[in-house]
Amino acid sequence: MKHISQKSIDQAISIIDNLEDDKLEQVFEKYALKQETLLAYVMMAPSEYENEKLEGLLIYYFCLISECFHQEGVNLNEIKEPQIEDHLDPYVEMLDDYFEYEEEEIVESYLDQPHLYQFLKIEVSTEDEDGTRFDDETANQLFIVTISMVALMKNAISEH
Repeated sequence: MKHISQKSIDQAISIIDNLEDDKLEQVFEKYALKQETLLAYVMMAPSEYENEKLEGLLIYYFCLISECFHQEGVNLNEIKEPQIEDHLDPYVEMLDDYFEYEEEEIVESYLDQPHLYQFLKIEVSTEDEDGTRFDDETANQLFIVTISMVALMKNAISEH
């Protein structure tokens, strides 16, 4: 299993955070075309959670996490509906256990991407450089959706 390194995460942040809007749109389109079904799945969350704040955040993290895999030199197979369907029950069971027992190891072992997990955990729980932070509801929703996205991407890593 290929793990995304902290170096790749840092490189992806540097790239995505320094793009002009038109370049960011190009990056989004590039990754969206490669993973249309995954993006559709992820973008259902704002309406399901009735939280409009999630939309822009999920687009940003979709680009950032996709760029992390790219920086690591990892190719992903296209994620299709059957992979998402197979993912949902075990994922929901893992979340239930995590919220019941409040043990991070449950998510860490399920995800098997230690650097991405730590990055996402810090992202949703700490203030930005300008002092803003997510409200608890948005932070939890963002965490749940991005962890699901990373798990699906991890399972789609191409061996070629």
